[in-house]
Amino acid sequence: MREPVLIANGQGFWGDSVDAPVRLIEGGPVHYITLDYLAEVTMSIMQRQKQRNPQKGYATDFVHLMNEMLPAIMDKNIKVIASAGGVNPIACREAVFDVARTLGLSGLKIGIVEGDDIFYRLPELMESGTELNHKQTGQPLTELKDKILSANVYISSFAIVEALQKGAQVIITGRATDPGLVLAPMIHEFGWKADDWDELAAGTVAGHIIECGAQACGGNFTRWWEVPDYANIGYPIVEAYSDGTFYVTKQPGTGGMVTVDTVSEQIVYEMGDPKGYISPDVRVDFTTIQLERAGKDRVKVFGIKGAPNTDSYKVSISYRHGFKASGSLTISGPNAYEKAQKCAEIIWERLKRAGCSFEETSTEYVGLNSSHGDITPIPDQINEVVLRLGVRDSHERKIARFGKEIAPLITNGPPGVTGFAGGRPKPQEIVAFWPALIPKSLIETTVTVEEV
Repeated sequence: MREPVLIANGQGFWGDSVDAPVRLIEGGPVHYITLDYLAEVTMSIMQRQKQRNPQKGYATDFVHLMNEMLPAIMDKNIKVIASAGGVNPIACREAVFDVARTLGLSGLKIGIVEGDDIFYRLPELMESGTELNHKQTGQPLTELKDKILSANVYISSFAIVEALQKGAQVIITGRATDPGLVLAPMIHEFGWKADDWDELAAGTVAGHIIECGAQACGGNFTRWWEVPDYANIGYPIVEAYSDGTFYVTKQPGTGGMVTVDTVSEQIVYEMGDPKGYISPDVRVDFTTIQLERAGKDRVKVFGIKGAPNTDSYKVSISYRHGFKASGSLTISGPNAYEKAQKCAEIIWERLKRAGCSFEETSTEYVGLNSSHGDITPIPDQINEVVLRLGVRDSHERKIARFGKEIAPLITNGPPGVTGFAGGRPKPQEIVAFWPALIPKSLIETTVTVEEV
């Protein structure tokens, strides 16, 4: 047993810093690097990519990153765990193998975890009586079966553990949980069992703290002015011990900061019920978490209690929910706010005359009330404002008609209307989120490890 185990997270989402994982490898000792690429809407995008091309449907950024990282991770024996597989872990693995061959590397073992993608099983599951009702509204999924784009189960961390036990150095998953990428190496290294509830809870909290990358190091921090050197912000590292105690830190020489406050803010992020944070492997009582400063950029986390897991997995389902469009105009000169109000009135009236009413509309004055509504008073004189209008409807034709009404205001409305950017707004399909539960007995994961 290796103790402590050093686990870093270099990606909080698909689109996070492309430099962070490389800097983690170069900046000091780490045993594992986790990379989280998946969000609910990402899965639907990947499913569409795969339908158009069977070799797509994964996070291509990960493959580019492996081109930079593979020599170093093999030289330093660092293991990488990434949810980059999306809806096509096999194709992702083959792409990484191609990178390894191009670099002249041999001996690389890649593990893939499958079984989370149940999109093509939905008809069979619903016909057999599996309800998959909306977790909050109770609405049956059968009402939307022709609109579904993707369906993925948040699988257990023990599937990743199996890949580690089989010797994989790079592990590619589909829809694992964000904290599970960090929990799995702790289970593997320390030999935790499926009913070691307190230890599993501690590993889950460790993963939750670092899952969003630099947020634990001062990113998105309330007292942002206290954070040093944002341009060089470090990414978090967990120093884990077998009893469930761990420390959150970052590498020397990087910006940002790790304090009780930055860690606390990340803990309450997407927390839900503090006494019953549910993961596939354990239920965590967040009220038992104890934090203690343990030096500069170092926080001790301990005392965490867990409870037996549930008999269900969460399912993330995405579906088509109509169309949307938005457009903006910059309005300048004296009485800009009043002119912007008049512009909005003109556009909505013209659309009404064209026979277009919408299921939902929005009128925002960016810089005045687009983020916080009317909680602050509007100044008497404003010399410039951005008017942003938006619509949502089931009918694409009406959305397209809306897009044709923005630009004309530049010459046929009040003076000072400029800044029409980005071309005519076009209808965009809306992808909505449908959370559901499925019995664990219906889900079987498979783990495959292959060597280049």
